Amino acid sequence: MSSAAPPPPAPPAPDDRKPGGPGGSGDPLATGGLALGGTLMVVYGLFAVLQGITAIADDEVYTSFGEYVFEFDLTAWGWIHLIVGVLVVAAGFGLFSGAAWARVVGAVVVGLALIANFMWLPYQPFWSIIMILTGLFVLWSLFNYRSTRSA
Repeated sequence: MSSAAPPPPAPPAPDDRKPGGPGGSGDPLATGGLALGGTLMVVYGLFAVLQGITAIADDEVYTSFGEYVFEFDLTAWGWIHLIVGVLVVAAGFGLFSGAAWARVVGAVVVGLALIANFMWLPYQPFWSIIMILTGLFVLWSLFNYRSTRSA
């Protein structure tokens, strides 16, 4: 009796050689970025909710330096941050569930959060810049993720 070794496996098809492998997104940074983006959305949303509650409860916490065209009352800013924060948290949890609507809603809500943080620069410049950079990363991860999962 002679035992023959099994033939070697066939090389992967050219389509399977992308970084994500078979069934992946094609870009492991975007796949990991989507998970990190969802986590950052939840954390950012919680911080925005706390920031909003602080601005609503006590106007003396934040001070503005100078006059600006888009100046609002701090209570109004508190409500804006509170509402945007709740929406960002909901979209972030939607990303974890893999819902298709969460990417679209997440992109819109993060876009609104970017605008709100740009307008919040006079009150919290350092924090606003951090949140703007974080929001840009989240948008990048939302737009670059390509799922090959069939619908």
